[in-house]
Amino acid sequence: MPPPPRATLGFLLLLLLLLPPCGTQAVKKPTLCKQCRELVDKFKKGMVDTAKKNFGGGNTAWEEKTLSKYEFSEIRLMEIVESLCDSSDFECNRLLEEQEEHLEAWWLQLKNEHPDLFEWFCVKTLKVCCSPGTYGPDCLACQGGSERPCSGNGHCSGDGSREGDGSCRCHVGYQGALCTDCMDGYFSSLRNQTHSVCTACDESCKTCSGPTSRDCNECEVGWVLEEDACVECDSTCAGCTGDGPGSCKECVPGYAKDSGQCADIDECSLAERACARENENCYNTPGSYVCVCPEGFEETDDACVPMAQGEGAEGNPAQPPSREEL
Repeated sequence: MPPPPRATLGFLLLLLLLLPPCGTQAVKKPTLCKQCRELVDKFKKGMVDTAKKNFGGGNTAWEEKTLSKYEFSEIRLMEIVESLCDSSDFECNRLLEEQEEHLEAWWLQLKNEHPDLFEWFCVKTLKVCCSPGTYGPDCLACQGGSERPCSGNGHCSGDGSREGDGSCRCHVGYQGALCTDCMDGYFSSLRNQTHSVCTACDESCKTCSGPTSRDCNECEVGWVLEEDACVECDSTCAGCTGDGPGSCKECVPGYAKDSGQCADIDECSLAERACARENENCYNTPGSYVCVCPEGFEETDDACVPMAQGEGAEGNPAQPPSREEL
């Protein structure tokens, strides 16, 4: 086969250079709301970190009297701003550069009137986020209301952002448009005009009205109703009418009905060999079997063959595997 033309090799090399390395994934750019929220969180941390500081000069009392208190000073603002973004955080630095004047205005003029920086900066000024419990471009109330979205039992799509549709993604155990209904396997332990609480049923119940095995409306698969309670089927049963191996409707694989009960099938005693490789020993186990080469033999794809002299134990009879090995 002739080598590929030089032009083809050049094209392939260029294609390899342009393709991203194997296993790498494109980093998803954070939303404007998330960027704004993170910037506000860092600003609040800066306020905490500088809360007990002062001008640091030799005459603090004179400085505060002359230059106004450090607590409200531009110097403190500068110290907070300088700590907001790492030098490598491009998105943080870009947002800070674009909106630094807004932060300065809030700090020097609007802080007392609007103490919640997130609400003033991200929600009302930049309009990139919504208040908690609201969603979407117009910050509409989530399903169930902004005070307790999704009845407190789920997450509102787009909550706190300008995204989503306000629908509820219910927590485990809850369902329905407002997450007030209980899923199968849970029962309503409290329900009023404002709250709905679903509690897990006993493991034996598929549906229930209370927490015990006697409160089952329907038994879970592998359980059966007996004397007003769900009891577990025997491990050998595939469905049952009561307790014990004699109440099986059908047997699980590896077992068969014998005198009315599900008993283990000894696959090693069947006419058709369970272990197909030559020289291989068969050992029955509960519900199954194992195939093992005898002592002094080693495995190949289609047979157990004698080891070369000196490689294995000499003259030892074949021993069945221990219970732990099975």
